[in-house]
Amino acid sequence: MSRTFLITGASKGIGLALARRLIRDGHAVVGLARHATPDFPGTLVSVDLADAGATEAVLAELSTRFRFDGVVNNVGLVRPQRLGALELRAFDDVMRVNLHPALQAVQALLPGMTERGWGRIVNISSLTVLGSVERTAYAAAKAALVSFSRSWALELASTGISVNAVSPGPTETELFRANNPPGSDGERRYLAGVPMGRFGQPDEIAAAIAFLLSDEAAFITGQTIHVDGGASIGKAAF
Repeated sequence: MSRTFLITGASKGIGLALARRLIRDGHAVVGLARHATPDFPGTLVSVDLADAGATEAVLAELSTRFRFDGVVNNVGLVRPQRLGALELRAFDDVMRVNLHPALQAVQALLPGMTERGWGRIVNISSLTVLGSVERTAYAAAKAALVSFSRSWALELASTGISVNAVSPGPTETELFRANNPPGSDGERRYLAGVPMGRFGQPDEIAAAIAFLLSDEAAFITGQTIHVDGGASIGKAAF
């Protein structure tokens, strides 16, 4: 059955890989992102998701045009800062971008999904929730998305709507590579924490998300799926 999914932060990286996968599987995709991309496979709407008013207006308008079956809260913002230098303004920016659009998107789509008795909500968390330097704000926001998933799953358990989180490890996106080029200290540091000895690919993260959006995942709710090459369980023994 063809369904319609909303993806925030859809113009690049994991969001774009997921959009392409869902389109290949016969679904319709509406993406939200600050900047347009010429090769987006579905409908891409330009909006600053840090702007609550603009986000609310776009979601209200889209809800009149599309019958959404689910949402993937993928948009994120990272502002790396050490504890002693952490600025409250930067902390608030990270929390706002990672959390406010997720809540707004779910609230906008919830009435329709509840009415139809079917829905999927997937929140994109991060391996950093287990601890990471210079990630006080980002890790806290991503941990909150895990908490959202568990609380919402309980509230919606009898409605036909499932809520889960996907927690990627180091993933080879354009942004990741820009900050950690081949042969760099950053690359070596990240690889040292992945037992499989390689980075994830956006398509591999997208595959896990797509499964949670499917009919086959109907009995899975309130869970966090780590897609991280084993990084969340420890280092490989040699």
